[in-house]
Amino acid sequence: MATFQDYELRLLQPSFDSKLVGLIVSLEELRKKRVELTTRPELFLGVKRLFHSVESIGSARIEGNHTTIADYVESQRGVPTSATEADLQEIENIEHTLRFIEETIEEVPITKNYLLELHKRVVNGLPTGRGQGGDRTPGSFRSGQAVITESKHLPPSPMAVDGYMDELIDFVSREDDPRYDLIKIALAHHRFVWIHPFTNGNGRTVRLFTYALLMKYGFRVETAQRILNPTAVFCNDREAYYNMLMEADTGTDAGLEAWCEYVLGGLKVELEKVDHLAQHSYLSKKILHPAIDMALRDGRLSRDDARVLHEAVELQIFQNSDLKKLFPQHSPSSISKKIRQLIEQRLLIQAPDSQRKYILRLTQNILTSYIMQQLSQAGFLPQLR
Repeated sequence: MATFQDYELRLLQPSFDSKLVGLIVSLEELRKKRVELTTRPELFLGVKRLFHSVESIGSARIEGNHTTIADYVESQRGVPTSATEADLQEIENIEHTLRFIEETIEEVPITKNYLLELHKRVVNGLPTGRGQGGDRTPGSFRSGQAVITESKHLPPSPMAVDGYMDELIDFVSREDDPRYDLIKIALAHHRFVWIHPFTNGNGRTVRLFTYALLMKYGFRVETAQRILNPTAVFCNDREAYYNMLMEADTGTDAGLEAWCEYVLGGLKVELEKVDHLAQHSYLSKKILHPAIDMALRDGRLSRDDARVLHEAVELQIFQNSDLKKLFPQHSPSSISKKIRQLIEQRLLIQAPDSQRKYILRLTQNILTSYIMQQLSQAGFLPQLR
């Protein structure tokens, strides 16, 4: 039978020779290290958006959403899939909330109201029946007793939620030695789940909360030029995630340290992957060129379209005259017509701040699923079990 057992929210003091200290040192090096970005920022942003989609799908699937990456990618192109409208909306809500975090985290402090806003956006417009993703009181803490399925931990009473959330916000906002930042992120994730402040949507909201904390503490694309995919830490193995949460529920130093090792170990793996994608030679050779070749082989692209897209990959940003060598017999106007056709197919987009230069588009087109396949084969995407 599940029971409530209180314990103090506190920083851990791991021993010098612990595995946790080694992980902190490695992650601190990654936080401070500037990646030499040879992939143009415009193209890298497209890759980041792909990862946001996967992050959103993974977070939803932990909670029982059965939408596959392929289904979601196709739905974004307007192609009918077996996924339900509610399941697709749940994923889109997470994606929109990720963008909200990125747009606001620099200027807005993480407060209770900020977390309530995250929750409201996560459950917005979703059905509230049994097993559904919605909440009858979006953006509000629960008013009833929560029960976590198959957990021995009983969350605190609804009357205590507000006080515990105040404690959590104070904990993450307190100015401690920066070397404790990563421990605080991991402990805050668990404490949020331990409180279980909402009637529904707790898992999705806490993973977004973790994303917000990572950005707040300096693991952001703007400074480190890295894609953040924290959900991959949790969604590769749902059972392991829940088991580690339950170990932390004991409130012992050993249980909490094991949880922190699990979170930080996963973050280290995910952050190290990104350095490869920052290198254009790797991204083009291992991911983008093979994806174009697969689409051509499957008859999804014409040979001329594939030639243009391959050139777009190599040049990263190009203009009409750059394609003359591919089509020496074509006039500039006919080449412009080809570019317009590819823009209409969402395979190219105009480069920012330039109406005459173009870049490859990676999302919401026929290439997207092939790029996802290549990223998966190269070990960049979680298996979403």
